[in-house]
Amino acid sequence: MNKSYIYFFYFALLVTIASVSSCKKTTFYSTENLSFSRDTVLFDTVFTTIGSTTQQFKIYNNNSKTITIEQIELMGGSASPFRINIDGISGTNHAKIELEGNDSLFVFVEVTLDPNNGTTPMIIEDQVRFRTNGKDQEVALIAYGQDAYFHTTIFSQGILDINSGVWPNDKPHVIYGAAIIDSATSLNIQQGTKIYLHDGAYLFNYKGQLNIEGSESNPVTFQGDRLEAAYDDISGAYYGIYMQEALPSTINYAVIKNATSGIHMFSEDPANTDYTLKVSNTVIQNCASYGVFLYSGARIKAENCLISGNGVHSLLVLEGGDFNFNHCHLLGYGNVATPGAAVGISNHFVRDNIDYIASINEGTITNSVIYGFADYELAYDTIPDPGIALNFLMANNLIKSDDIFTDPFFTGNGNLWNIDPQFTDITEKNFTYTTGPLRDGGSNAYPNTIGPAVGVSITGAGRPTGPARDIGTYEF
Repeated sequence: MNKSYIYFFYFALLVTIASVSSCKKTTFYSTENLSFSRDTVLFDTVFTTIGSTTQQFKIYNNNSKTITIEQIELMGGSASPFRINIDGISGTNHAKIELEGNDSLFVFVEVTLDPNNGTTPMIIEDQVRFRTNGKDQEVALIAYGQDAYFHTTIFSQGILDINSGVWPNDKPHVIYGAAIIDSATSLNIQQGTKIYLHDGAYLFNYKGQLNIEGSESNPVTFQGDRLEAAYDDISGAYYGIYMQEALPSTINYAVIKNATSGIHMFSEDPANTDYTLKVSNTVIQNCASYGVFLYSGARIKAENCLISGNGVHSLLVLEGGDFNFNHCHLLGYGNVATPGAAVGISNHFVRDNIDYIASINEGTITNSVIYGFADYELAYDTIPDPGIALNFLMANNLIKSDDIFTDPFFTGNGNLWNIDPQFTDITEKNFTYTTGPLRDGGSNAYPNTIGPAVGVSITGAGRPTGPARDIGTYEF
């Protein structure tokens, strides 16, 4: 054999071996263990049969070497109400997962609880166990569960949840789609009842009667059905209370928060001789659109109501209707970039290229504060027309507006303009006050007349019978 060929062969072989060796990566495994972003995953109250939002935690390998996770196991197995997902892969048991040095993995957790027919909350627990290098580590899973009365309406399938009589208040009520009060029936909601509504859901009073009977210490509450802290101030979580041609109804001591339209009233039963709705001592706040929406002829009387922080208007009157607001906070302070006026009033509305015009037989706001961030917190747009009534009274209010209105129903009626109401803390939504123009700026010519405790403020403080009383919801 040619000697030079032998040398070339051995050289090529050595290069090949060296090349193969350089391409092969040696992995050195850590004998350390894992660390976690938290040791407990806690779900606040979760209603039975309703899945929770997804929570997460992270697994960390803080070592420079790769760790082999021998097993990740949901200890309750397939019977557990919890579900886990490891970096996109679902299952109750995962094996031989390699986690590179200084890297991390996400673990996603959800829970759905079974009913237990109980009235008290229950605590459900499980664990996710991680075994690495012969050592077990656990992350606890805890959920507070609550049974509820469920109301489900699916109009497209003809499934209707019809309600009458008295709702029990020993467990929450959860509404999907709608809970309906049908024509010529009535529903009473007792003090302390907690009502949770799913996305888009509403309490629908269709030609029936609704009586909400809260108390100062035990109001009736309406809010979304997601109870995690992240949803505390998310507006538009559900639609609200919708009343269509309702029989005379009442709301006393309720809290309605985070709706789209807190109270939406459409039209009036022609046989009604009284207001469609009397609402007193009620807080409506942080609605995506409107606190109270009065449309096409409905009639409302409100006293001692705090309506604030809504996306468009706290009170909107559109295409007519009658209203009487006395001793109310009608406030802006919404979280949108370009908020509408706190109060918007119009007796017309364009539908199908036709401008429909209607009467406002009673348009009264007295002893109330209309204020907020905007330059104009009161806007009204009316069209006179033969046969159309426009009867307004604005008296003893504190109003924010760059223009001071000179219409006869404003002038000479004790209205105050553009004076800081000196609320305690706007950012904390504390609209009480101890000094300032709201003190003694009202008039006893417009007394409280509705609610079980006539003549008191929302806090139960009595209104004076003398010439001076406070403007707004409170009395100091």
